[in-house]
Amino acid sequence: MSALHVGDLVNRILPKQPTLEVISVADFIKTELPPREHILSPWLPVQGLTMIYAPRGIGKTHIALGIANAVANGSSFLTWHAPKPRGVLYLDGEMPATLMQERLRLLMGEDSAKPKAPFQLLTPDLQKGLMPDLATYAGQEMLEPYLKGIDLIIVDNISTLCRNSKENEADSWIPVQTWALKMRAAGKSILFIHHAGKGGNQRGTSKREDILDTVIALKRPDDYSPKDGAVFQIQFEKARGFLGDDAEGFEAKMVMDGNRQEWHTSTLPGSAYEEVVTLAKKGLKQKEIAEKMSLDKSGVSRYISRAHQEGRIQ
Repeated sequence: MSALHVGDLVNRILPKQPTLEVISVADFIKTELPPREHILSPWLPVQGLTMIYAPRGIGKTHIALGIANAVANGSSFLTWHAPKPRGVLYLDGEMPATLMQERLRLLMGEDSAKPKAPFQLLTPDLQKGLMPDLATYAGQEMLEPYLKGIDLIIVDNISTLCRNSKENEADSWIPVQTWALKMRAAGKSILFIHHAGKGGNQRGTSKREDILDTVIALKRPDDYSPKDGAVFQIQFEKARGFLGDDAEGFEAKMVMDGNRQEWHTSTLPGSAYEEVVTLAKKGLKQKEIAEKMSLDKSGVSRYISRAHQEGRIQ
């Protein structure tokens, strides 16, 4: 048998790479593309890559589960709305099964109806081996059989589910980034949950944000006391594709109603809305408020209308 050239062997082993699709700008701008829809309006788009980060113990999993439940049912959570039910795969990297079950019961109710779309959970205590490591090809392949019918993948959290990625090394994030882009190309969205460092900023390399549409930070109010329970401020640090009122932060507080949890939201002190209300109460006209705050008149008008509806001004 004649010896094969090394190049021939490589070509036989490696899959053939697909050809690249290059299009002229003139043709591209004339191409009819479907409008970008939202999984959770206004910040989580279809084929969107997003992240929420916060210090330990602030409520990351509470908010992630609330988002998952809203998406699976086509319902609302906090100030956000899911236009229709979509499949969710929740990857839990560290929560004990009993605690996860308890939180889901508080969120959904023990007698609640089955979610309208698939709401699947992968959690450590139910596994015979280790959870998949999404920083490795093998870990990514482990998920493939469970992605059918899934529109949103929630990775809770980066530290436990991307173990082979060193937080402070930008290059070690590349395998996860490549996987995320692959999921986006397949029509799926991803919500990464991440820890903040001691200074309050997200831990590790900032390279993670390069491909993300939205980055949300959860922070404690300045006057927070442990007796207040789960209460935090939601601040948008990156908002691709939305702005104005949609990108304005707010405060969220979890309260218990019997055996179910509810969430109350309020505007942040010092927000543009609060300042408009204050100036309106002082008797300033909308035009004067717009000039004083360097705001668009239509934006001031929306704030005034909202304040009227809430009964804050007459």
